[in-house]
Amino acid sequence: MLRKLPMAALAGLRLRALTPEEATVTIPYKYLTQNPFRSIYFACLSMAAELASGIQAMMQVQSGGPVSMLVVGLTAEFSKKAVGTIAFTCPDGAAIAQAVAESRATGEGRTVVCTSTGRDEAGDVVAVFKITWSFRARK
Repeated sequence: MLRKLPMAALAGLRLRALTPEEATVTIPYKYLTQNPFRSIYFACLSMAAELASGIQAMMQVQSGGPVSMLVVGLTAEFSKKAVGTIAFTCPDGAAIAQAVAESRATGEGRTVVCTSTGRDEAGDVVAVFKITWSFRARK
């Protein structure tokens, strides 16, 4: 991660679980991730949420012919102060796999809206991110 995503490594992001269907990424509350309100800065939460879906996308893109991938949209809802370790889980691996396969088959672009839900150590929802990925097969 240090070579490809140096800011994610610096912030302390960790991949905790990865299957073809789901991925979980954690981010800790620490000096480098804090904001002036003594919680995790929203940009750091965004990194973790994006990586939870992006790692699944990378898995699909690397398993066949060349496909470009790009985040084209992002929305977020915050429901609780983010302190401690926050775990973002994205269960959209199947939808990502389908979009990548369709793009390879048709040569046309496909988009997928992935949902990454962040929960604190007590299991309470802290934030929900909806990340729109675009996939396009290269010739």
